[in-house]
Amino acid sequence: MNIELSDFQQNAMMVPEEIDLFLGGGRGGGKSWALALLALRHVEQYGAKARILYVRKTYKGLADFELVTRDLFAKVYGTAARYNASEHCWRFPNGAYLELGQLESHADYAKYQGRSFTLQMADEVGQYASPDLLDVLRSNLRAPEGIPVRVVLAANPGGPGHHWIAKRYVFQSGPWKPFFESKSKRQWIYAPSTYTGNRFIDREGYRDQLESSCPNDPELLRAWIEGDWAVNRGAYFASVLEESRNAVEPWQQIPQCYGRKWDTYLAHDFGSSAPSVTYVVAVSPGDTIEGRYFARDSLILLDELATAKRDRPNEGLGWTVPILSEEIISMCQRWGIRPDGVADDAIFSRTGSGAGSIADEFNRAGVYFQPARKADRIGGWNVMRRLLADAGNPDVPGMYIARTCNYFWETVPYLGRDEKRVEDVDTHGPDHAADAARYACQRVRHTATQIKLGGF
Repeated sequence: MNIELSDFQQNAMMVPEEIDLFLGGGRGGGKSWALALLALRHVEQYGAKARILYVRKTYKGLADFELVTRDLFAKVYGTAARYNASEHCWRFPNGAYLELGQLESHADYAKYQGRSFTLQMADEVGQYASPDLLDVLRSNLRAPEGIPVRVVLAANPGGPGHHWIAKRYVFQSGPWKPFFESKSKRQWIYAPSTYTGNRFIDREGYRDQLESSCPNDPELLRAWIEGDWAVNRGAYFASVLEESRNAVEPWQQIPQCYGRKWDTYLAHDFGSSAPSVTYVVAVSPGDTIEGRYFARDSLILLDELATAKRDRPNEGLGWTVPILSEEIISMCQRWGIRPDGVADDAIFSRTGSGAGSIADEFNRAGVYFQPARKADRIGGWNVMRRLLADAGNPDVPGMYIARTCNYFWETVPYLGRDEKRVEDVDTHGPDHAADAARYACQRVRHTATQIKLGGF
């Protein structure tokens, strides 16, 4: 029988199966149908030896793809292909099977451990803040001689995983050109698509839906419509954060104005299994440094202590408060400042055992924090966005970040919006540097009188 394909789907089907595929376009480009078509071809080519696994982060996310497969496979096989809804598994007349699975945590991986698949497909991989689970799943790729194993991933720009996806698959080579990906040691092809190339949908109506979904975020709209991964998506800060405006070269010491050092304090977001982030923050009295003027009350993040694992921005090093305090004090000594400032409200909560709070532990170790009023989360983001946007304006304060604050620059530009609360940051992403920076802004907002009178 005849199955009509879009140009994008035809191109995806033409890529040799020895090459892995990243389907990475905008919304509405036909990626789900492309995945189903690739699975169908694998079933037809390899019969009973075809073992296919399709995963999404949640079971709820499987529903849309299930409908796609019901539509496609009914056209091809009629009732000969059977779907077991309780097992989320298709069984085909030639003995092949396709399993629709859920993979959200390492505990979920236990369902697949020890099993073999010839083709793995993962959809909406932008929902994964790190690639770790998908990398582990790859160990299940095994096939008899003569059958190529393959991974196919699909994602839209945006979401917690935008940064690692763009780094691995989008900016390695041009679209439809093979490139070597070092982690998997495989050849890949980046296959972009957009809704404009999908003639099987009401394109004008779909665009209207996309525009109504993000009326105040032109960067996100551009990412969805054009499939543009160069937009720092899902960038909550995309419209206000620019390297050319907000980044400053590293300073060697706290500057002085009229013989007096700038006011300084710490901004801290606590974590152990998650990263902990601490910034040395300086407040400008209205001063010019190396030819650049910083308006009065501007904030500069001068130094950073981030306890994230390498290439795993959402995983901490497991440091205890005493170890973390030693490093914070050492950082403060390098700058000649006192180890005190503002921190996450949660560290001031006392346990029922009488052991005190995390803030009490810091206090005993010689690091002194005040609450940053975390409850006013949206207000804090608004202040931070305004300060970032106003950087470079000589008449109002702005926010600046030293280029040596690596964790900030690796994570904050790529943080997405919460899909259910678009005025908030998506907390599934590595938002720890952003939180610490927000606390710095909230300290200014709540203690402005103190700062203008000389800070601590």
